[in-house]
Amino acid sequence: MWIERLVILAALAIHARAVDFTRDVRPILASKCYACHGPDEESREADLRLDMPAKDFDAKTFLHRITTTDPDDVMPPPKSPKPLTAAEKDVLRQWIASGANYEPHWAFQPIRNPKSHHDIDAFIRAELTKHGLQPAPRANASTLIRRLYLDLIGLPPPSDMSDSSDLSDEAYATLVDRLLADPRFGERWGRHWLDMARYADSNGFLGDGLRPNAYRYRDWVIQSFNNDMPYDEFTLAQIAGDLLSDSRITNHASLAPGTGFHRNAALNTEAGVDKEEARYQNLVDRVNTIGRVWMGLTIGCAQCHTHKYDPITIRDYYSFYAFFDNTEDRDDAKTKAPLLAEVSKDRRQTYVHLAGDYTRRGPDVMPATLSALPAKTGNTRLELAKWLVSPQNPLTARVAVNHIWSKLFGHGLVRTPDDFGTSGEAPSHPELLDWLATDFMRNGWSRKQLIKRIVMSETYRRTSFPTRSSNPNELENSFYVDPLNRFLSRQNRIRLDAEILRDSALAVSGLLKPTIGGPSFRPPLPEDVFDVGRSSNWQASPGDEIYRRSLYIITLRSVLYPTLTTFDAPDAADACVRRERSNTPLQALTMMNDGVFVEAAQALALRAMRESPNPLEKLFRLVLNRSPRPEELARLKTFHAEQKARVIKSAPAALQVLGAHQKAISPAQATEAATLVAVARVLLNLDEFINRE
Repeated sequence: MWIERLVILAALAIHARAVDFTRDVRPILASKCYACHGPDEESREADLRLDMPAKDFDAKTFLHRITTTDPDDVMPPPKSPKPLTAAEKDVLRQWIASGANYEPHWAFQPIRNPKSHHDIDAFIRAELTKHGLQPAPRANASTLIRRLYLDLIGLPPPSDMSDSSDLSDEAYATLVDRLLADPRFGERWGRHWLDMARYADSNGFLGDGLRPNAYRYRDWVIQSFNNDMPYDEFTLAQIAGDLLSDSRITNHASLAPGTGFHRNAALNTEAGVDKEEARYQNLVDRVNTIGRVWMGLTIGCAQCHTHKYDPITIRDYYSFYAFFDNTEDRDDAKTKAPLLAEVSKDRRQTYVHLAGDYTRRGPDVMPATLSALPAKTGNTRLELAKWLVSPQNPLTARVAVNHIWSKLFGHGLVRTPDDFGTSGEAPSHPELLDWLATDFMRNGWSRKQLIKRIVMSETYRRTSFPTRSSNPNELENSFYVDPLNRFLSRQNRIRLDAEILRDSALAVSGLLKPTIGGPSFRPPLPEDVFDVGRSSNWQASPGDEIYRRSLYIITLRSVLYPTLTTFDAPDAADACVRRERSNTPLQALTMMNDGVFVEAAQALALRAMRESPNPLEKLFRLVLNRSPRPEELARLKTFHAEQKARVIKSAPAALQVLGAHQKAISPAQATEAATLVAVARVLLNLDEFINRE
């Protein structure tokens, strides 16, 4: 019933509001029309462009072509895989009736600093009021503490904070500052960046050779976050750290490993490989990755032809490519850290590779930035990097702010973080996005300041549960009006990233080894993982190395750690700007049976017995960071009693659940310990543990 009501409300909302070109019209034209009537002149039909105002645009003919049933006239044509829906036709009909006005694409326009509001909550409130929505109340103290810990350092709070009932604004601000200063902050936020940097410890392809010093780039990223390296300097260091001589950057030595960013991609080192083709593919990866990560653009679509949807020509693409055409891979003489350097002799002339074929030579090009954006003089990578972070570039600050926002709310203000182009989504709060981007640059590109500003807002601190109307028959509430929570009347409930899930289990059990940085380790793996590929003779790292944070698990492209991939960790094939989140039975089976979670349950049970005379309640507080409600404790006790009876009946076979701990536990404690292991396994598999409220 509620689904039917939701559909009705959505339909009414579309008809009730005025059609907005950016929000409603351009996405339809981009997805359904631009392929044949867009920027690419080679594929353009009837010499008609719909991505910009045209003098010869005939509104009457346009309306006829999209509404007719004549197969010879209808657009898109019947063979198109993307026909217009009835709702889309209705939007276009309203647009024509209102004058068919175009607006420049928002992402290519200068960043504006709106004066209408002065903080995050004011922007959000204005949008909620516009849509008749009420904000959800502030989440309780235990939820907020857990949320902050997981978001800022990627670990659950210590058990002694689980009973916090009072969290004043002053105490909350103090906690935020403490977590931002915690060295584990760099580990959590460094992992976000490493996704985009397609970081791995091996080359990939069939040989998948090891990169024993790749971790030096990873550790540099962690330290950069902990030091709050300004994002503009962070950018310069990675794009062109080898060319830096800017006096405002004081510690050049600390920036040197940054160019390892370019060395993270897969590299084909097979004996029979065409070296020129491999070099071309490597440079293409660098161009495409910079486009996605810093500019939020699908530049790679222009590798073979002018972009179908955005104003990026194939000449633009290879002019951008030219910045990297005279680079070479080098290793630091002291640390062996992988770096990038400029070639000084026998420099190449760059040209357009026709149809993206590395063997087909088109017109010569010189290094240049995208023609649709404000130009930047200079032809070095350093000039390119400075252009990326210049105030005149409308993309970089917006994209960076959007990335950070998405990690704290589950979605960005722009829900297509790697596509700010015309086929991507428009921002839900465009003025807020620009205000944050302006503030970000004005405050020295400090990511810690930006994060603090966001987490201190009421918008961040709200409960994740929808606010229902006091009238049960009234549907005007956040769940029905805004089911995807685009207007942020509440927080979003987020499934923990794969690494944070494993780390959390190790942390609450007491197994987690806190060492920061250093070479990657090898976790235990089942033998059948090696049935595919050349990797073999896998030896798990010794001692407690296997209990380090998941950030330090060795990433071999041919032998990805299955526990992480089950929970949607990226495969390092390309820059991962937004992780997918799936929900599968295999995930529940992994939480119950995977070795690391079984070990965590065993250690957790023994920890609860060791630290409290009330181990059942202690278990609950350790795992969920709060005290159990009376009804929860009653159910827990019932389950405990059932499991204890089973253990007693099945002993000694049931005691095998203790694993390696069995011999170290006295017979008097063994039954209770085995029972608590069963309880711990259930608690670790609860929805509340594997999600951040």
